[in-house]
Amino acid sequence: MYNFQLRVSGLISNSPYILVLDCDMYCNDPTSARQAMCFFLDPKISSKLGFVQFPQKFHNISENDIYDSQLRFFWPKLEGMDGLRGSLLAGTGFYIKREALYQTSKVQKDIDLVQLQKAFGPSNDFIKSLKQNYKPNASKVEVFSEVSLKEIRFLASCGYDNNTKWGKEVGFRYFSVLEDYFTGFNLHCNGWISVYLNPARPCFLGSATTNLNEILVQYTRWVAGLVEVAISRFSPLIYGPLRMSTLQSMGYAEFAYDILIFLPIYCLAIVPQLCLLHGIHLYPKVSNPFFTVFSFLFLSCQLKHIQEIFSTGHSIRTWAIEQRIWMLRSLTCYMYGTLNGILEMIGLREANFLPTDKAVNDEQYKHYQMGIYDFQASVLLLAPLCTLYILNLAAFIIGITKFFHIQQLREMFIQLFIPLFGILINYPLFEGMFLRKDEGRVAPSVTLLSAALCIIILYFGSLVLIY
Repeated sequence: MYNFQLRVSGLISNSPYILVLDCDMYCNDPTSARQAMCFFLDPKISSKLGFVQFPQKFHNISENDIYDSQLRFFWPKLEGMDGLRGSLLAGTGFYIKREALYQTSKVQKDIDLVQLQKAFGPSNDFIKSLKQNYKPNASKVEVFSEVSLKEIRFLASCGYDNNTKWGKEVGFRYFSVLEDYFTGFNLHCNGWISVYLNPARPCFLGSATTNLNEILVQYTRWVAGLVEVAISRFSPLIYGPLRMSTLQSMGYAEFAYDILIFLPIYCLAIVPQLCLLHGIHLYPKVSNPFFTVFSFLFLSCQLKHIQEIFSTGHSIRTWAIEQRIWMLRSLTCYMYGTLNGILEMIGLREANFLPTDKAVNDEQYKHYQMGIYDFQASVLLLAPLCTLYILNLAAFIIGITKFFHIQQLREMFIQLFIPLFGILINYPLFEGMFLRKDEGRVAPSVTLLSAALCIIILYFGSLVLIY
């Protein structure tokens, strides 16, 4: 979508710098352009600077932000990458240099028209705009009518990209549905650098997603796009180190491969619980010295997270919310997104891009502002969450009753703690399934389906562990 706008603007204004915003965002600070230009016009980095990225801020975030809509975990990573030739491209809220998208620095001065048309398409008027001294006719209001509307429609047509380098080497890249990540990665591979700018006053504000279904669908799409890059020849671990620093390619790889965390999380949500029910010890007992190692790893990880939250002015409730949403994302979006990405890459599923629905449902928004989860979401998204919650709940109740009776709590402490931690962190799921009666609860049919799936897991798990 971006590329036809890029071409049309080349005839109308041909500005050397472009502001990219999502349709639900607006400028909150009129000095944003001046702030970006401070970097673009810096003689030390001007020739290499491709884009200036601002963080995404939202005007409709509630005090508790129960869905982590502001992506608090994401932006510190961009600050870190800013020290490695720049942050990645985040899709909106950035100023980008037109030359970086056109790659005109690679075009030889004596190249003929046919070669230019192979790269930029058959429009001679657009090819003229590639020249540095080009002045579009539409730069003045009084002669705007002279611009050929036919030529503009031609540039905006769906078929203009065919048999050209648009989306491959020119403009925003099409290879992945997460075109912002892939485009930024390509720009850095081509030698451009970027800047992450986070001023005290937000330069741009948008509308955050405030219902669970759209949050999970949005993440699933992002994950599918990351997987498309991760398992392709453009893998940051293979394609990146040859064209950028090892550390920068590792930064991109962290985004692309972090999603695989869903595999160990599924194991942690199922295996210890099944072993607990059958009396199989997986972890050291309390008196074992290695128990201290497990305790240290868990506590240090959580305390570090809490310290980061307190240092940014948030409360312990933010810690619980972020833990909860991380688990929800991992068990749904990361799994489905990975499967979708793999199927798209092998041609068994057609890639598609569904814009996130930002329309506000009054009842759902009321729940969001009150800090109440709305579970009116797809069965495919809710069923894994509810199934694993019921499994952990059953394992903990049966396990603590069984081992308290035979006085073996010390031996099975860790295996009892794992389901207990998941149960407490995800208590809103318990409310949604068993306590709430409003429309935002988990549908009874989903709860029954999840209970049935839990029984199936217990049955087959028992077969595996017994035989």
